[in-house]
Amino acid sequence: MADQPDNVVLEHLRHIRMTVDDTREKVGDLQRRVTSLEGQVAQLHVGLGNLHSDFAGQSARLDRIESRLDRMERRLELSDAPPS
Repeated sequence: MADQPDNVVLEHLRHIRMTVDDTREKVGDLQRRVTSLEGQVAQLHVGLGNLHSDFAGQSARLDRIESRLDRMERRLELSDAPPS
C-alpha cells in the first residue's frame, strides 16, 4: 500500500515533465516565428523607405520638367504669365 502513493506521485511528476517539455518546445517555435516576423517587418520598413526615396526623386524630376515647360511657354508666348 505504501508503494501506491509514490507511484501516483511519480506518475503525476512524469506527466508534468512531459507537459513542461511540450510547452518549452512550443515556446521555442513561437520565438523562432516571432524572430522571422520581426525580420520581415524590418525588410518592409526598408522597402517603404526606398519607395519614399523614389517618390521624392520623381517629384523632383516633375518639378524640373514643370519649370522647363513654363519657360518654354513663356518664350513661345503661350502663357499669360509675365516673363521673369
